[in-house]
Amino acid sequence: MLDIRFSSALKAMLYLAVAAERDAPDPSAHQSPEQHSPTLSSAQLAEVLGTNPSLVRKLLVPLVRAGLVESTKGRAGGARLAKPASQITLAEIYRCSVGDKPLWACRPDGAASCEVTANTAEFFSRLSADTEDAVLDVLGRRTLADSLAEVRSLGSQTPAG
Repeated sequence: MLDIRFSSALKAMLYLAVAAERDAPDPSAHQSPEQHSPTLSSAQLAEVLGTNPSLVRKLLVPLVRAGLVESTKGRAGGARLAKPASQITLAEIYRCSVGDKPLWACRPDGAASCEVTANTAEFFSRLSADTEDAVLDVLGRRTLADSLAEVRSLGSQTPAG
């Protein structure tokens, strides 16, 4: 079964980054960040993600715990980025969305009847750890702001029609 938590969390975070840009403060206005930061409801995010608000709220919980998103409850509540998109890495979003779940699961061990069956689990565990380290390295070098710029550049390359 495919795990779409990371892609869903990333899409939500990109959408929050767009909202933060759209409502960036006027430098001449003397506002605190709380006075200008937009909040988007779980219903608004659910519409973008093509899911339901309850699932969005569950998706946001680890992002809030990690300090990437701020959430307010109530009628006028919603979610917003807790810090600038340029200070949030994709590795942080990935770790929040998948937790400690490994990238791959190893096939359960059977009886060790030869060198392959005796050592495959350890080999696979090391391979999985190396792969996860590589993934986190790549994601750690990309910020949410970088990713939003890349998404926008892809849109400008799409032919009209």
